[in-house]
Amino acid sequence: MSILVVIENPEEFPLKLTGVEPVAARQYLTDSSFAAMKGVKVFNICRSYRYQSTGYYVSLLAEARSHKSIPSTTTIQDIKSMGIIRLVSDSLEDQLRKAFNGVTEKKVSLNIYFGRTVDKRFDTLTNGIFKAFPAPFLQADFTFTTQWHLQNISPLSVRDIPEADRLFAESVASAYFAGKKLVIPKRTVSRWDLAILQNPSEKRPPSDTKALKLFTKAAESMGFGVELITKEDSNRLSEFDALFIRETTNVDHHTYRMARKGAAEGLVVIDDPVSILRCSNKVYLAELLSRNRVPIPRTFVLHSKNITQLLSEFSLPCILKQPDSSFSQGVIMVKERERLIEEAKKMLKKSDLVIAQEFMPTDYDWRIGILDGRPLFACKYHMAKKHWQIISKDKKGRDTYGKYETFPIAHVPKVVIRTAIKGARLIGNGLYGVDLKQLGKEAVIIEINDNPNIDAGIEDAVLGEELYLKVLDIFRSRVEERTKGSISR
Repeated sequence: MSILVVIENPEEFPLKLTGVEPVAARQYLTDSSFAAMKGVKVFNICRSYRYQSTGYYVSLLAEARSHKSIPSTTTIQDIKSMGIIRLVSDSLEDQLRKAFNGVTEKKVSLNIYFGRTVDKRFDTLTNGIFKAFPAPFLQADFTFTTQWHLQNISPLSVRDIPEADRLFAESVASAYFAGKKLVIPKRTVSRWDLAILQNPSEKRPPSDTKALKLFTKAAESMGFGVELITKEDSNRLSEFDALFIRETTNVDHHTYRMARKGAAEGLVVIDDPVSILRCSNKVYLAELLSRNRVPIPRTFVLHSKNITQLLSEFSLPCILKQPDSSFSQGVIMVKERERLIEEAKKMLKKSDLVIAQEFMPTDYDWRIGILDGRPLFACKYHMAKKHWQIISKDKKGRDTYGKYETFPIAHVPKVVIRTAIKGARLIGNGLYGVDLKQLGKEAVIIEINDNPNIDAGIEDAVLGEELYLKVLDIFRSRVEERTKGSISR
């Protein structure tokens, strides 16, 4: 397996690694020769993994290219989650007690290099932390109250490695590059209870009240006890076997943290945290779909250095998309050169990369619901009146929608269904809403959404209550399999 060590400025890399040449992050992100490489292990040592930073995109696009990324985007999010940190601390209680036996200080910080630290007394503990948070360089902070706890975990910039530790860091990094693998223990569950996460005050919830009642009815018919929960119930997830998210998701949001915590607790989660990560970022989706030859609109990954290149390659109007945009927010059409530059610069203040796509005017978008790799429902969402999107604002700022039509799967053009399935399967085996435009005999994917809308009278207009039974049957089968220990997290 080829090894790439990716950093913003290779000339500033202070470690000497035999046989490994650092690669500039910008080059990895934009050079097509890297995208074409196979069997690659990417060690991301950028100075920041902040959401939508260059370091974040290195891991995100590595995963889109089927490169093994350390850290993964899941690990990046876990490091920021106090809930996950507490779970890891609890699971390492014995190692903490043994490692800190005889330590009189109340606070201790350790630098961890691929699971190792300079003081060998802590090797078992730091290896456990590395298994929970696989990242090249970490700083772990511990505190003692009535017992020792892992208080915080954070990435350690390579520039912040102490001079005295550098030879040690070089040694353990080189050893890890030789091919050491992680083993993550399996968990099992035993109860039969379903939590449905919802937000009663959400303006545009993925399911309306009637749909939630129908999901509850279907679940109860299969032997689940059902409870509608909110973000305040995060600390109760261990009481359930499964978590069904019916609140709009985002990575930098409690919905992702609860999905991740639920998965860590051994729950069956739809949609799972990996699906949320992948669907939430349009840069990732563009890379993933184009790499796997799934038709998408002509797409350009925009950063601060190539705005003029976009102007020379794209005709106007075109579409600019904030990577984590949803419900048409953060998605704009620009018709003039000056406005394109202005809007692109605004978006680039929030994210180091932005998506530009060709404008493809149609009267409607297809939305194909995909569950466990198979089509569940099919709708046409028509554009709002005198608007190019399905949602618009009236003069009073209220949402207005275009009309909708729901179809039996058998009545949908085969190319639409085939393309939707191919795209969704690249994400995972969860519940997805694939948005497509049909252009004659071709279909192109506009985006793939985790946690798609399922409202009573719209998406269920063809299947009725059978739709809800199909969704809950997936939960039932996965909980049964996981209880038998045949599914690993």
